[in-house]
Formats: sequence, C-alpha cells, structure tokens
Amino acid sequence: MSVVAETMIDIAGGVFVMGSNDHYPEERPAHKVRVAPFRIDRYPVTNREFSRFIRDTGYVTAAERPADPADYPGADPALLVPSSVVFVQPAHPVDLSNTHNWWHYVAGADWRHPRGPSSSLQGLDDHPAVHVTVADALAYARWADKDLPTEAEWEFAARGGRESGEFAWGDSLVPGGRHQANTWQGEFPWHSLDEDGYRWTSPVGSFPPNGYGLYDMIGNVWEWTSDWYQQHDQLQGKPCCAIDNPRGGAREGSHDPRDRSAIPRRVMKGGSHLCAPNYCRRYRPAARMAQPVDTSTCHVGFRCVERG
Repeated sequence: MSVVAETMIDIAGGVFVMGSNDHYPEERPAHKVRVAPFRIDRYPVTNREFSRFIRDTGYVTAAERPADPADYPGADPALLVPSSVVFVQPAHPVDLSNTHNWWHYVAGADWRHPRGPSSSLQGLDDHPAVHVTVADALAYARWADKDLPTEAEWEFAARGGRESGEFAWGDSLVPGGRHQANTWQGEFPWHSLDEDGYRWTSPVGSFPPNGYGLYDMIGNVWEWTSDWYQQHDQLQGKPCCAIDNPRGGAREGSHDPRDRSAIPRRVMKGGSHLCAPNYCRRYRPAARMAQPVDTSTCHVGFRCVERG
C-alpha cells in the first residue's frame, strides 16, 4: 500500500552543491552530488498518520518500552522506565555549553504525550509526530511501502530548486518581516518571543512551501534520514565530479549504550522550532546533526520517500 500517496511530490533529481563552507564545520566541504528522481512526502508524518500506523500494526515505539537493564548495568532503575527527551524551558539565562540545562529525560513522555505524561495529542492531529527513534520511523516507512530519504535526497528537496541562498527561501531569515518557518525567536533557551505564533510544534503547512511545494522542510521538527553520520570530507570523489547519492558512512560506535559517545548516529536535517540565531543556526538546507539512534525527543520527526 501507499499511505497518503496524494501528498507526495515528484522530484526530478539532478546535480547540486551539497553542504556549505560558510557555517558549521560538519557542513564542510561543499561538494557536488547527483540524485536520481524520487518522490517525497509533502509534509512531515503527522500524529494523525502515525496513529493510523499504530492502529494497523500494534507497534510500540521505543519511548513506550522500558530499557533493558542488561544494556545499562549499574543504571538507576528510575532511568530505565519508558521515557523520552523533552525540552524544559529555563526561567533565566543558562550555560549554553550544557544541554542538560534544557533537555530532560521525562518518564511517560512519548509520541502520545509529547510534553510529558500529563500532555496529550488533543488538538495536535496535524502536528508532526515526535518522540520517534530512527527505528520507529523506519517501521512506519516499511508499513507504508516507503523509505527514509538519504541525506542527499533530503537536502536536494529542501533547497526547492534554488542553486544558492543561505536559507531555503533566499538570503534573509525573515524576508519582509514574514517568518518562513517555525523557529525560535528570542534568547534561547529561556526567552521565547513567539513572533511566528508557536512555542512548540506547529500544524504542518503553517508556513510557505518551498520551490517544490514541500512544507516544513525547515524548522518545526528535525527529520531523520537513512544515512549513518560521517564527515563530508570523508566522502570519496573528485572536485570535478558529482558523487551519486552518497549514503553516509558505515555504522560506527561500540554499540554499548553505556558509552553515549559511541552510540551509532544517523543524520537528521532541517532544524526545529528550537533553533535560534544565538544558539543553533541550523534552519538551513545544508545544516546537519548527528543523532544517536536510540534517542527520541520532542523535536525530532520524519518524512518518507519513494524511489523507482
């Protein structure tokens, strides 16, 4: 089957310059990449769509399952209960080098309870599904006879046919004073101005589409890709020639969940409603992050592709 196939957009493919030499080190070097034609979801997968998948399959997400004590010897049992990572806004300025000042593992947080156990999906049917690991996203994709995009496919689609420009819509973050994506306005993480109308996620399609007619490629929620994370400068190829749809690095890490630095990571793209000029200028197509595969959060979701 093909779930909500009418909401997919055909992308013709082509050659583009992936990455950027002008921003964060992990985006360098900019390099030529070629992608074949594919189709991509017009919107991130919503709670409405994810609920249909859960009803049809009985799937239980990682955040809804307790962690295996054997994987975390010596861990506090209170930390092994079903939980996920939730943004908790501080009341005052904090040290930006310590993400624990705003990220907290919250027992009972999951896709049904995006802000913690006392929250619900009421009024959020058309918001992106969050608190999903990459395994959860891949399970949905398999059910839908789709896949997750590669990083190259995702970035090509996010650029919307633009060959240049810092943002998906041009060189100004807020052209004409109009917000183009759900991001953070104010001093992150303690002071949010909510100028774009949203403190948390927004309904998909709340901001203008890009040149391909795709919504929410930038901001709202980060999106999983299928690629294992590697530095761009590890790609094989010559400056003269485009690389065909690179699929990222080999799975890396010790696979020992006790060593957080060694947990395998996949690439996520697009930034989220928590990206701010003073902290995380990753609301750009070239931006990328390495996300541990076992971690779900309140600001990471996904969309799917079809090929062939």
